[in-house]
Amino acid sequence: MTAKVHGDTVGALVASGAARLTQAGVAFGHGTANAQDEAAWLVLWRLGLPLDSVLDEGAEGSVANRPVTPAHQALVATLFEERIATRKPAAYLTREAWLQGVPFYVDERAIVPRSFIAELLADGSIDDWLSDQTRHVLDLCTGNGSLAVLAAMAYPDVQVTGADLSPDALAVARINVERHGLQERITLVESDGLAALPGPWDLILCNPPYVNAQSMSELPAEYRAEPELALAGGSDGMDFIRRLLREAPACMTEDAVLVLEIGNERAHFEAAFPQLPVFWLQTSAGDSQVLLITKDGLSSMLPQFSYPMQNHIS
Repeated sequence: MTAKVHGDTVGALVASGAARLTQAGVAFGHGTANAQDEAAWLVLWRLGLPLDSVLDEGAEGSVANRPVTPAHQALVATLFEERIATRKPAAYLTREAWLQGVPFYVDERAIVPRSFIAELLADGSIDDWLSDQTRHVLDLCTGNGSLAVLAAMAYPDVQVTGADLSPDALAVARINVERHGLQERITLVESDGLAALPGPWDLILCNPPYVNAQSMSELPAEYRAEPELALAGGSDGMDFIRRLLREAPACMTEDAVLVLEIGNERAHFEAAFPQLPVFWLQTSAGDSQVLLITKDGLSSMLPQFSYPMQNHIS
C-alpha cells in the first residue's frame, strides 16, 4: 500500500516528502545533497513544474501554496515510495540529470553524471592551459556523454570524441548528443582506455573509475545501483589511472593537458604517484577532487610508469 505524502499544496508535499526521505535514511549525492533538495526535485518533476520553481512561501512567483489535487498527491506519494523502496538515485526515476544547468538523459546503463570537471568547463578554469590550436578534445570514460556535450558547448571550435568501454553507456551518450544537436561535432567511440584512441589529443578530460576496494564495499545502495564498471578502481582506486598515465603521453600533442577527476582518492593518488608534477584545480568541493597534468609532466615520469601493470578495471 502506498504511503500518503501529507499536504495538499506543493510546499506541503515537499516538506512531508523531505521528512519521509530523512526517516527512511536514503543516501544523496546524485544531483542533490540533502533531503529537502531531493524532495523538491521529485515533487516538481512529478507535477510537471519547472525544477527552478520558487518554493519560499511569500516570495514573488512562489509555487509553495499552489494546491495539488488528490490524484496528483497520489502520484507524488508513489514516486517517493519508489525512491525509498528501490534506493535508486532519483535521476534513474526521473530519467534526467542536470549539470551546469544543462539537462541530460540518464538511466541505469550509465552512472548519474556529477563530475566536478563540468564546473571547470563552465567557468573557464582550464582555458589558460589551452591554446588557439586546441581543436581535438577527448572525453574518456564519457558515461552518458555529459562532459563531451559540455566541452562542445564551451569550445565551439573543437571536435570532441566521447569514449567508453561500455556499449550500454555509449547508447545513453548517443541520446544526449542527439538531444543537444551535436552529432556533427561529437563522435562516440568504444574503447578500452586509450586503445582505440591514438589521437593526438589537445585536451583529455577523464572522470574514470577510481573508488578504492574498501570504499566500494561501504557504498550506500544508491551507488551500488550504478554500473560497477564505472566506479571500481581496484584496491587503491588507481588501477585505471596507472594505465592512463602511462599511455597518455603518446596520444597527446606537445602542449596538451589531461584533466583528471579522482574524487576522494587524493591520498591514494599521491601515494601511487609521489613525484608526479600536477596542478590541483579549485572546484565547489575544494582543491582535492580534480587535477591537471601537462604532457611534459607525464613524459618526465614515464620511467616510473614502465613497471608491469596490476589488474585493472577499465
